[in-house]
Amino acid sequence: MRIHISLLPPEAIGQYNLNKLVDSQGYVYIQINKGMYGLKQAGAIAHNNLKLRLKKHGYHPCRFTKGLWNHVSNSIKFILVVDDFGIQYEKEEDLQHLFTSLREKYTISVDISGKKFCGFTLNWDYKNNFVDISMPSYIKNLLKQLNIKTTQTEHAPHKYNVPAYGQKIQLAPDEDTSAKLEQKEKHRIQQIVGSLLYYRRAIDPTILVALGSIASQQNQPTKNTAESVTKLLNYVATHPNAVIRYKKSDMILHVHSDASYLSKPKARSRAGGHFYLSNINTPLSNGPIHTISSIMRNVMSSAAEAEIGAIFINCQDSEPIQNALLEMGHEQPPTPIQTNNSTADGFLNKTIKQKRTKAIYMQFYCVINRIKQNHFCIFWKPGSENLADYFTKHHSPTHHKRMRPFFIHHNPT
Repeated sequence: MRIHISLLPPEAIGQYNLNKLVDSQGYVYIQINKGMYGLKQAGAIAHNNLKLRLKKHGYHPCRFTKGLWNHVSNSIKFILVVDDFGIQYEKEEDLQHLFTSLREKYTISVDISGKKFCGFTLNWDYKNNFVDISMPSYIKNLLKQLNIKTTQTEHAPHKYNVPAYGQKIQLAPDEDTSAKLEQKEKHRIQQIVGSLLYYRRAIDPTILVALGSIASQQNQPTKNTAESVTKLLNYVATHPNAVIRYKKSDMILHVHSDASYLSKPKARSRAGGHFYLSNINTPLSNGPIHTISSIMRNVMSSAAEAEIGAIFINCQDSEPIQNALLEMGHEQPPTPIQTNNSTADGFLNKTIKQKRTKAIYMQFYCVINRIKQNHFCIFWKPGSENLADYFTKHHSPTHHKRMRPFFIHHNPT
């Protein structure tokens, strides 16, 4: 690698006498023996080297799921994130085979209890067949790092939008006309949103709707945006230790899908999805493995079209999860996707005749093809049984308190 002498600090030039090594164009040449943090090629080189070294021992990455590896003959499967291995094994000798293969070229440390992975704390209870995953002290450390002090107790992450019952025409929310924030406040909001993104995706899906709304405003935040951020911070400070419990199951993917029509400014609708692993015949309520709460790009022409669009989005995210489960050795039937809209159910299962549905976006017809290919099974159930409804609206604190246990196991504050 070469670095121009003008980019090096004088202290380094003097300490290593680099002026003697400069070529005619002002460059110093460096030999890299291992890796270099921040060099974009370093990660690719290290990964390719790992693939070559493990290949001769029978380990290889799976075809579709990035980061998932298995062995040609033994029981080992592992997920690799940078240099963090999360290993599944059945026999002790298989585990030792992987360790021996890695120790040929690498220095490794082993936590046989599997309590830490990618910032998560995993508490395994093999007797009762469940695991609790959490990130203790994440919120506490975040608030301290950002120098944020919260004083108000909040049991809902966002302001409640009171519905206008009996209204014949449903109107989209008005544009936010409150005062724009200065650059310093804008940067602070972006910093808070970025810090909470990983936490909400990994551990606490209850903040998805609030965080998504704030994220859509962070480029041009207003006074109302700042108030929403304060309410969200008060909520995570009140409930700082979210825990998701995963129970033993047949590892069959289930999805709940829902949409809220014209619930966002600029005539946009929101799609919601709740993904969990359950049994084939006897449904089991389980912790979410994936959650969707996204504002649809297309302008929907009806509530039914919004519901069909939400199912399309959930199907898109279901495909790679299906592939991952198959590559982990868990056979999958057509993934059941629950909707609370009978028109969407009838349209996708082709049990209703098309009359006024000609305006539905062409891309949504892809779901019908996937149903024919036995990828999905769309079925209807009432809205009271649809967990995805939670991720499409700004609910009341009472509703939030009632629904929170479905997604968060407990909150030891």
